[in-house]
Amino acid sequence: MSDTGAAVAFEWTKIRTLRSTVWSLALFSAASVVVALLFGYVMRGTYADLDAAAQARFDPVASGFSGMKLGMIALVVFGVLTVSSEYSTGSIRSSLAAVPRRGVFYAAKLLTGTATALVVSAVVVTLSFFAAQTMLGSPASVSLSDDGVLRALIGGVLYMTLICAFSMGLASVLRSSALTMGILVPLFFMISTILNSIPGVQKVAQFLPDLAGSLILRSKEPHGDGVLTAWTGMAVLAAWAVLAVAAGYFAMRRRDA
Repeated sequence: MSDTGAAVAFEWTKIRTLRSTVWSLALFSAASVVVALLFGYVMRGTYADLDAAAQARFDPVASGFSGMKLGMIALVVFGVLTVSSEYSTGSIRSSLAAVPRRGVFYAAKLLTGTATALVVSAVVVTLSFFAAQTMLGSPASVSLSDDGVLRALIGGVLYMTLICAFSMGLASVLRSSALTMGILVPLFFMISTILNSIPGVQKVAQFLPDLAGSLILRSKEPHGDGVLTAWTGMAVLAAWAVLAVAAGYFAMRRRDA
């Protein structure tokens, strides 16, 4: 087995055996799907009461994905713990002794974490979509063949995976689970939303990683003062992820364990 293959197998074993990462993925899955079911159930009874303009603005795909925004907290925790748990326990020294080439070690950790996030996200996005649309029912629900739906599903998987990669990169720089989550959780779930609602600041806030990437979750193109589209927003998120991963790599190479 090559050095990279052995390192990936090593990282996969750590992910499977660390209870916190397994529970984080389980919570991400459960929260996303349960909220999608609840959303569909509630909207099934209220959609008919909306006026024509509100029904035209209603996006059943983005609304059905609202549970993933909550579940994303758990996915961020998974990405952070995949990297930083070894620093908090001190086991990073034994890991680097087993895989002394730091570039290989970092690549294996990143590859294993993002691949896991990709597979789990693909399942969660699909289940969330069908759960929400099944509960919504006609005439509010949409199918895979409707405009923008397949793009939103593919984009949803990419969005979650890139958010996880961004979290892993930042955790590699900070080397602290508490500090990294203390930055990311408020940023993704409070600060970005507040900044996006302030006139003037909104034009800058739209380029924050979570806000830019989340445009892809809509089956309808966004309207308003924003300059980003679904795919340009995804490109902005990808750029943030690349920067975070690159910073994590340089931190891994230059610092002592």
